[in-house]
Amino acid sequence: MPERHCPKCQTAARERWIAARQRELLPTRYVHVVFTLPHQLAPLALLNSKVLYALLLRASAETLLEVARDPRHLGAEIGFFSVLHTWNQKLQLHPHVHCVIPAGGLSPDHTRWIQSRSRFFLPIPVLRRVFRGKFVAGLQCAFRDGKLRFSGDLTRLAQPKIFASWLRLLFRKDWVVYSKPPFGGPEYVLQYLGRYTHRVAISNHRLVSFAEGTVTFRWRDSAHHNEQKLLPLSLDEFLRRFLLHVLPKGFVRIRNFGFLANRRRATLLSLGFQLLGALQQPHSEQEASSANESSPLWLCPKCGGPMIVIERLTAAQIQLRSPPPLATAAA
Repeated sequence: MPERHCPKCQTAARERWIAARQRELLPTRYVHVVFTLPHQLAPLALLNSKVLYALLLRASAETLLEVARDPRHLGAEIGFFSVLHTWNQKLQLHPHVHCVIPAGGLSPDHTRWIQSRSRFFLPIPVLRRVFRGKFVAGLQCAFRDGKLRFSGDLTRLAQPKIFASWLRLLFRKDWVVYSKPPFGGPEYVLQYLGRYTHRVAISNHRLVSFAEGTVTFRWRDSAHHNEQKLLPLSLDEFLRRFLLHVLPKGFVRIRNFGFLANRRRATLLSLGFQLLGALQQPHSEQEASSANESSPLWLCPKCGGPMIVIERLTAAQIQLRSPPPLATAAA
């Protein structure tokens, strides 16, 4: 049976998932936004993975939907999918969410498509503040409802006053939200889907060797211009790090939100295609009209169809390409 944490099993699952998503890609630019939890939350996430990972997906999605709806920013209803990752290049615990979003959305009355600016989607400082507020509020609710477990070095956080003080320190930090400028259309999105949707903690091509109880793999050092480096780990440490990223049973790591949510996708996705088609129609007609005006057309005397100039020849070229006179040919 396929295992969702196995690199080989996930290759086939990824291809099937991408094929199913192809028909859902809108003819517009897309945006890639990443929400990352502060490293101080990693130990708590390890003890409460199901609660915190679900909160991370929900808080990041609600942040995007809320900020995008604001008329001061985009004023539109957006749709997107989110993918949970829990690792960094060294296989350490690093929970974050990748969101792939069409660069625009439906107007509140669903009568038109609102396109985002060409080099800008949503303000990052606003996304950071809203995301931080929603996640911390979610942690407070989980603590109040008794959904969080504490052990080891975190045992003292079980006391309400200490937990509240710890949250205040966490709230004062700048949380990391990263957004790339809007990139190309559906053909580029498929490349992103392949990178982020079904990736597991480490893929086979990064494994360099296993010798004398040591596993060596490649990692990319983002602090030094993404330089490729080798990291040797004992087998036990390698397995320990890999197992940090085994998700709770039944946990869904790829989720759809906004007008791509499962209950709304059938209606609103087709509406998005219609509105984007109407938005692009005038441009297409204008381009065709200008192309026709710039190309001189003649009608064929035989069929009446249009003829266009493929090549213009000088008098010398015409003479060279002309057949020889009949007299010369007879001689």
